[in-house]
Amino acid sequence: MKTFYKFSVLACAVLLAACQPKSDPKETQDKQQEPVVEQQQVEPTLRGETVKVQVTLPECSGNACPDFTVERLESNFSFIDQLIDQQVLNQLSHMLEVVDADKASSTVQSTEQKPNLDAQTQMYANAFIKIDEELKALSSSHQISLMIKPKILQSKGSLATVVLNSSSYLGGAHGATAQHYYNFDLKNQKQIQLNDLLLPKQKATLDKLAHDAFKVWIVDSKLANDPKEYEEAWPFQVTDNFLLGEQGLILQYGEYEIGPYVVGLPRLVIPFDQLKGVLKPEYLPQVEAPAVSTPAASTAT
Repeated sequence: MKTFYKFSVLACAVLLAACQPKSDPKETQDKQQEPVVEQQQVEPTLRGETVKVQVTLPECSGNACPDFTVERLESNFSFIDQLIDQQVLNQLSHMLEVVDADKASSTVQSTEQKPNLDAQTQMYANAFIKIDEELKALSSSHQISLMIKPKILQSKGSLATVVLNSSSYLGGAHGATAQHYYNFDLKNQKQIQLNDLLLPKQKATLDKLAHDAFKVWIVDSKLANDPKEYEEAWPFQVTDNFLLGEQGLILQYGEYEIGPYVVGLPRLVIPFDQLKGVLKPEYLPQVEAPAVSTPAASTAT
């Protein structure tokens, strides 16, 4: 009887062990070897849109109504927006030459606080309308216009670039246009100037490359057969208005800077292959190393 009892207890123990759920070896192994997800650093990106600056203009109808359009940039980087706002005002000042700024500012706002962009732009809009009234008093049928508009050209990478386009016609023989480029290091949140691109002691090299590009431009544009003769009237200068294009460093000039009005807004391009050892490596295109070919196995004869 005792022997039978012992066998019964043993059989129950075996049955209980068999009923216990077994862990999946593969699942246990997966849990132990869960890969650690590495957080990749997200490259900062400039995003934004342009919005029209609100100003009040007199009611007008017809083809001769003055056209005043100024836009600003609203982006995810406030330091860029503030810089572009100031450049918009600088352009307005250059185009309209409001001389009685103190009186105009007191009209906009009597406190010492600096007026906002809309209020300051209104000051220039008033000067613009005054020009239109003076032209119409002279029986002029010209339609005067003014436009300033920023645009994001390059949103990420070594440099983010914003261009400020402007044009105006204020009743003269012809209008005026301009393109100004502003380049930014988004990671460190600062504006980058042309000299910031250069390796140490390379300013003279860049100046020579730019001068060589200027002489090529003179001949290619058929402005003169001899660049030296052309430079007697239009001396060369290196501009700080630049951007990095697909093919190289672009130096953007304004009207009358290195040529007559007929040449418009000249550009000089210095190819990247000429800028090795001149620009810092991070501003040069990243050239991928060619894949190493696997030598073919020799066939025994």
